[in-house]
Amino acid sequence: MTPATFRWMSQDVPFRPGETIAAALCAAGVVSYGRDQAGAPSRYFCGVGACQCCLLNVDGRPLEACLTLARPGLSVTPLELDHA
Repeated sequence: MTPATFRWMSQDVPFRPGETIAAALCAAGVVSYGRDQAGAPSRYFCGVGACQCCLLNVDGRPLEACLTLARPGLSVTPLELDHA
C-alpha cells in the first residue's frame, strides 16, 4: 500500500493518519521551513500553536504546521513574509 503524501516544495512527504504537517516534515528530516522577518530560520518550536514559528503556506493559506493535520494532496510551502 502506498503511503499518503503531501507536497513540500518539490518533494512528496509521507505521513501517517492523524499526523500533523510539522510531525511529518520532522520525520522526513525537514528542520527549517524558511526564514522569518529577522532572517532567522523558522521551524517547529512549541508544538501547541502559541509561538507561530511554524507558519506555512498550506494550499494558499497561512496555517500553523504543528496544528494542521496532514492530508493527501496538500501543497505546503514556506510562508513568504514581507521584509519591507
